[in-house]
Amino acid sequence: MPYDFHTPITRKGTGCIKFDRRPELDPFWVADMDFASCPEILEALHSRVDHGVFGYAQAHAGLNEAIAVYLQERHGYSLSSEQLVHLGGLVPALSIAARAFCKPGEAVMTCTPVYPPFINVHRDAKAELITVDHVRCDDRWTFDWNGLEAAVTEKTRVFLLCNPQNPLGRVFDADEVERIARFCSDHDLVLVSDEIHCDLILDEASTPHHSALRLPDELRQRCITLMSPSKTWNIAGLGYALAVIEDDSLRRRFCAARGHTLTEINALSYYAAEAAYRDGEPWRKELIDYLRDNRDALLTFFRERLPQLKPVVSEATYLAWIDARDLGVDNPASFLKQEAGLFVSDGAFFGWPGWFRFNFACPRARMLEGLEKIARACAKPAAAATD
Repeated sequence: MPYDFHTPITRKGTGCIKFDRRPELDPFWVADMDFASCPEILEALHSRVDHGVFGYAQAHAGLNEAIAVYLQERHGYSLSSEQLVHLGGLVPALSIAARAFCKPGEAVMTCTPVYPPFINVHRDAKAELITVDHVRCDDRWTFDWNGLEAAVTEKTRVFLLCNPQNPLGRVFDADEVERIARFCSDHDLVLVSDEIHCDLILDEASTPHHSALRLPDELRQRCITLMSPSKTWNIAGLGYALAVIEDDSLRRRFCAARGHTLTEINALSYYAAEAAYRDGEPWRKELIDYLRDNRDALLTFFRERLPQLKPVVSEATYLAWIDARDLGVDNPASFLKQEAGLFVSDGAFFGWPGWFRFNFACPRARMLEGLEKIARACAKPAAAATD
């Protein structure tokens, strides 16, 4: 059946941070979508609400079964129930990993630009942060392998991998994922693989996702794989994620680090996650088609109308990463707030000033309106902007 991704849905005034944090601005920043979630998820939530009792919850058999089937069908992975850890969100999982495997003064390592929590969770463990920039090679962004070897230290304990990469939109191939895993093995690092965007691959035939769950057995033993239905099915506000941790010792240390700092998982989120993994595939496929067309329209717009801005060609996610260093302003995100009335994500928060991130997961007409605002702002005399 065809799903409707074209019709705008009013979100302002609903308590969502995307529209209500800066209501005077047109928002294309935080990574959620302006589409209603798939009907099967809404039906599951209505059914659970109709039950009327919302006491403390735990994962039910239907969710565990749906996850196991999903992992087998999408990633070729056979899940054992004891390897699965349910979580109230993926960002807390990054913090848990830092606290579980780093003592104060030790180090967390990652590559930039990257989703801002990656370069902040080390503080929760009183650890240090080591970053290495991604580099462009053969017209694709990849790892600076020599830079990683030069930067890693004896104090480094954890490597945070973002795959698919946010904000670059890269889908790292099997060789890259295995090379990172072997780098971690060589330096005795725990590999934490954030794969929250793994179901948002825009062309799975040419750039299939290679999960850390597909690594050779000996490399998986030092790996924590994080996933969530939140981005793909637009249920981030319900707060659910999962970790797959094969090694018993690693899993015990990870779970122990949760302590009493996390709330109980939302009673509704379990049922939304089950419906997403069990019944959400038809909706997901149509979503991908729509997002790919949005991405292509965005790339065409920048090529024809805004050649001074250079977007990376996203292989995954619904987030365009745009090089605005030729724009001639001090802070592109602030410039667009002042001159275009737009709220976009500042590249400095990802570790790369001079860039910005633009969320194109919205009705196409709305996306094009936002791009027109950027074009009008860039047609004005360049002037440094401050927020």
